[in-house]
Amino acid sequence: MSTVLLVHHSPSDATAALAEAARAGLTMPELDGVELVEKAALEATVEDVLAADAFVLGTTANFGYISGALKHFFDTTYSATREQTAGRPFSYWIHGGYDTTGAERAMESITTGYGWEKVCAPVVFTGEVTEEHTAAVTEMAATVAATTMA
Repeated sequence: MSTVLLVHHSPSDATAALAEAARAGLTMPELDGVELVEKAALEATVEDVLAADAFVLGTTANFGYISGALKHFFDTTYSATREQTAGRPFSYWIHGGYDTTGAERAMESITTGYGWEKVCAPVVFTGEVTEEHTAAVTEMAATVAATTMA
């Protein structure tokens, strides 16, 4: 059994739909043997990170940066987990109203610091959340989960 940790900040209906899409991807019947552990970004702990075999992350782009909640997650888990979790698979989504450039840079920089391996292209976009976006998040999350299956 492998564990995928889904950590996200989803304060709106639109971003909640993206979290639901990730949940759908992580719980597909074809992924038998993969356990989903879902945590709001402000609730995820060092223990959650250490226990996970892979990570799916989600955030809004706020004022050109990742959400404060996801930044808090990174700040509170980095030092205690980066060495033990280096090389673990991950990907993410970022949803912004106007621009995601700074959030993308931050996500790349921080996850590079952890040493995690991006195994699927992230889903990054601005504007309205469409069925195309939710389908892409579902596929991304399922891909991350599939990499943990032996």
